[in-house]
Amino acid sequence: MTDRILTERSGEIARIVFNQPEKRNAVSLEMWEAFEKALNDYARDPAIRILILSGAGGKAFVSGADISKFENERAGEEAVAHYNTTTKRVYDAVEAFPKPTIAQIDGFCVGGGVALALCCDLRICGEGSQFAIPAAKLGLGYGFAGINRLVNVVGPAFAKEIFFTARRFDAQEARIMGLVNRIVPDGAVKQAAEDTATMIAANAPMTVASVKFIVGETLKDESARDLAACEQRVKECFKSADYIEGRRAFMEKRKPEFVGS
Repeated sequence: MTDRILTERSGEIARIVFNQPEKRNAVSLEMWEAFEKALNDYARDPAIRILILSGAGGKAFVSGADISKFENERAGEEAVAHYNTTTKRVYDAVEAFPKPTIAQIDGFCVGGGVALALCCDLRICGEGSQFAIPAAKLGLGYGFAGINRLVNVVGPAFAKEIFFTARRFDAQEARIMGLVNRIVPDGAVKQAAEDTATMIAANAPMTVASVKFIVGETLKDESARDLAACEQRVKECFKSADYIEGRRAFMEKRKPEFVGS
């Protein structure tokens, strides 16, 4: 593990922090590997209901790859393949994380930072946040999975503009594109993310998880969708103790206490 990746938890809410503020939280291969381990640990923890991803320092979420490491980590064909395989595995794991995820975006969100944010379920940013995917300025190839995630969120026209121009765009443009769910004042992003996480964590975990799964299935080609699995998750919700608790709490005009079963 590395101190460049920090983990925190408060009750049912977990947080993973990219901790390289002096480089705007640019990410090295070592950091991706440490992040993956933390992610997998939280995925297996039944006490965790939601995960927030953030960057240290308040100036950046993630500003992409640590270019200073390229000569060691991405110089040759084999090294590039290993780096790309690692990052693809990490992005896939975030997208498939079994609980809701929030990207808390303070300041810069560039390159791999945008790719990571796209894997999250929700994205909340500050008014001063700036976004970019500068692949075309670096001569980098960008694979299908990453581009497909961007198209699913912002549509093909905005995806092309983001990649073709490689320019920076601000929080308001990101909101218009649909890249972020919400903009809040700078300095209030952490609280907004935590308030949202608290709201989600108080809801029925099986319902939330089933919706996340089913939304994921809607994004697949029709032939690849597992409709039986979708229906099974719906049935499990109706058979759960949480469904009984939700009904009773509503009738008794009290806050429900969901246990996730």
